[in-house]
Amino acid sequence: MFRPRLLLTSLAIALGACSPQDPQATTSAALAQQVILPAYGRWVDADRALASSALAFCQGKEDLAKARADFVAAQKAWAELQPLLIGPLAEGNRAWQIQFYPDKKNLVARQVEQLLNDNPQIDPAGLAKSSVVVQGLTAYEYILFDAKIDLADAATKARYCPLLEAIGAHQQALAEDILTRWKADNGTLAQMSKFPNARYADAHEAIAEMLRVQVTGLDLLKKKLGTPLGRQSKGIPQPFQAENWRSDTSLASLESSLNGAEALWKGTDGKGLRGLLPSEQKELAGKIDAAYAEVHGKFAALKQPLGDLLKDDAGIKQLNDLYDSLNTVHRLHETDLAKALGVQLGFNANDGD
Repeated sequence: MFRPRLLLTSLAIALGACSPQDPQATTSAALAQQVILPAYGRWVDADRALASSALAFCQGKEDLAKARADFVAAQKAWAELQPLLIGPLAEGNRAWQIQFYPDKKNLVARQVEQLLNDNPQIDPAGLAKSSVVVQGLTAYEYILFDAKIDLADAATKARYCPLLEAIGAHQQALAEDILTRWKADNGTLAQMSKFPNARYADAHEAIAEMLRVQVTGLDLLKKKLGTPLGRQSKGIPQPFQAENWRSDTSLASLESSLNGAEALWKGTDGKGLRGLLPSEQKELAGKIDAAYAEVHGKFAALKQPLGDLLKDDAGIKQLNDLYDSLNTVHRLHETDLAKALGVQLGFNANDGD
């Protein structure tokens, strides 16, 4: 007489084993493995190329144009990663070692010159003990692109090359260490793939952190455009407050960061934040898709560097239109998407900047 109960129990266990996994757990693991980890991998590859490029340039095996192109590639890889700063790169002020921005008082130029005056043959070990201001891509950009530095002059090149090589080596070592930590047993990849763990009590916490980091990255995008536009200085443009103003790659960096944020939204094979929206939120999904498309269209319409666009009213209008489009993407994520996913965003890391 106990057989029916036994049969029902066995059936329940079987159904439980076959039931679909928590969609948030599936999405978290997919985004970690298919979106975030590959972006970290591209960053490591770009920094390895940067370190090799510094050596080749300083040994006369590579010209300045190639060295500059390798810097731009490394900067774009880093920019793509900024809306994906989950795990060790978001801790211990490591991001400051990669890029010192904003540089409101031209500290990079002043500290680079002071460092080379004090330590002309700086090496990676010495650089690791120095200020973050001189350790990263902003200092690298200063050496390669500043108008006052003539690297065609042999003596000038000899002065700056030790630091250029040290920065390249420092960036490679930092990137490789972060990737190793990500992939380690119980590292960030594992923590975002199986729950519960020491970092997340459940998958919803992981999804919430991804959305927070993405929203913070989108907000930072607005600030990186709004500051040179003069939105914090009574409408007076501040071109030297732009990211990457020396290399004229400000807009390329901004779009790379947008791509990083959009990758979290879309995911791979539909396993992104978008895929977590219930069917009744189809209209919101369409709005966010359209908002991203609009921003990309506005980027594509910009035919001049940011510094040139800031010189006339027509360019400033284009940039303000771009800002408004970025603001739409940011607000849709910060308010509508967060509410739909049941995420309390709380403190923004950019607050007070």
